[in-house]
Amino acid sequence: RGPHGGHGLKRRFGPEYDRAVARHDGDVKAAERELDTLVERHGGLRERPLEPAERERFEARWTAAQERFVDSPREAVVEADQLLAEVAGARGFPDGGQYEEQLGALSVHHPNQVHGYRRIHRVARVRATGDGTRDTGTAGVSGTGDGRAPGTEDMRSAMVEARALFDDLLGHADHEPGRRHAQERRQSVSQDGSRSGHHLPRGFHRHQAKEG
Repeated sequence: RGPHGGHGLKRRFGPEYDRAVARHDGDVKAAERELDTLVERHGGLRERPLEPAERERFEARWTAAQERFVDSPREAVVEADQLLAEVAGARGFPDGGQYEEQLGALSVHHPNQVHGYRRIHRVARVRATGDGTRDTGTAGVSGTGDGRAPGTEDMRSAMVEARALFDDLLGHADHEPGRRHAQERRQSVSQDGSRSGHHLPRGFHRHQAKEG
């Protein structure tokens, strides 16, 4: 089962372990070989802390993207996807131009939040290509996963889930007591928007966004 062992990989990757097994159609050994390779390739990466000014600039851009979502959800998710790639690069992960490599490294160090990046990248890719083309490797299937273009609710939930990784990359948990608990609450936002996420404009959860 590789040098790290199945139980060790399960502990390390959490939900990403189950997703890897699903990608390999239930072949546990193949999934564990994939995850072992990711650990060997990216396990030694040391994340660079952000300067306060950097953190503030990234936060301002994310807030602007969320506000833009109300009138232009498609443009907002593209901006959020790009922003996650930039923040990850600033923290020392592979450049965002190498999406698969960056995603793999993030899955090793942020396994509980990385799926938010995968989701919003799929939605943004459909926005850019106009169809549900299939990505390879860990990226999965573009769009909603069933061949249809993402709707406003798909984009909204992708933004909410991506925000969890964004906060984790900004290092809020290391600087503000209680922020981790707030992040966990945000991850469990209900589909009807009954629980509000951090800094989300009112229309973001009230489904007032336009399809434009």
